[in-house]
Order: sequence, then C-alpha cells, then structure tokens
Amino acid sequence: MAVETESATSPSVVPTADTASAGAEAHGATTGAEHSAGLPQFQFQHWGGQIGYMLILFVALYVLMAKVFVPRMRRVLDERAATIADAISSAKAVQAEADSRAEAAKRALADARAVAQRTAAEASAKAAAEMAERKAALETELSARQAEAEGRIRAARDAAMGQLAAVATDTAEAMLEKLTGAKAPRAAVATAVKSQG
Repeated sequence: MAVETESATSPSVVPTADTASAGAEAHGATTGAEHSAGLPQFQFQHWGGQIGYMLILFVALYVLMAKVFVPRMRRVLDERAATIADAISSAKAVQAEADSRAEAAKRALADARAVAQRTAAEASAKAAAEMAERKAALETELSARQAEAEGRIRAARDAAMGQLAAVATDTAEAMLEKLTGAKAPRAAVATAVKSQG
C-alpha cells in the first residue's frame, strides 16, 4: 500500500495513452497543414517580409560595396596603374638613355676611326716624305760618290795615260835604238808618240 500512496501523491510523469494520442493528433495536424501549404518562401503572405529583408540586405551590401570595397579596389587599381605607368616611364627613360649612350658610342667609334685613318694617312705621308728625303739624300750622296769615283778614275786614267805615254816613249826609244843602233833624242820620240795618239 505504501507504493500506492507514493504514486498517488507524486505527479504523474508518464503520459497517459489519451494525452499521447491527443498530442500526436495535434502535431500531425500542424505538420500536415505545413506540408500541405508548401514552402513558406512561395506563400504570398510571407513575400512582404522577404522583400523587405532582401531590400535591407541589398541596401546594406550596396553601401558596403560603395563605401568600403569599391574605394579600396579603386585605390589598389589606381596604385597598380600608377606603378605600371611609373615602371613604363622609367623603362622608356632608361631606353632613351641607352639609345643616347649607344649613339654617343657610335659617334665616338666613328671619330676614333676617322682619327685612326687620319693618323695612318699622316704616318704614311710622313713615312713617304721621309723615304723620299732619304732617297734624295742617298741619290745625292751616290751621285757625289759617283762624281768623286769618276774623278778618281779620270785622274787614274790620266795618270795611266801619262805613264803610258812615258812607257810608249821609252819603248819607242828602245825600239829605235835597237833598230838603228843610234840613240834618238827623247823629245823627238815623245813628240812622235804624242802625234800618233
């Protein structure tokens, strides 16, 4: 009996069969009504709230895009464009400087070639002038030596001819003495040899 009083005094936790069946029926009716109506997004009575939320979200997104994201993107794109423009302008400046240096190098090379050609021409002309001067000096020296040699030859020839005349006179005198047996006068023999040449 003690168990019975205890159960009578404590509240009943276990639902009875009637309450369980009534709850199930109510739940089934609610779920059936929800399922029979379809999705709430497609029911006209919910469209006003959905459009309002969509407008609020659109305005919030538009404000975020217009005030936060687009200026940041525009700033990044402007910085990128400025960096690219600076890089292009510096590259053009470097290219122009390289072109001017190449042109200056070409001019310097052309000037160096002209100077080298002029120096070579001057050296060639100087060498030719020195060669002509040496040739003229050598020809002068050779002609002086030739004249001196010719003078010596002439003197030697004249001396030899003079000695030849004396030898011829001696020979003629000896021949006459041998042939005639008498000694002929030397002056007459010398005159005769000289007249015979």
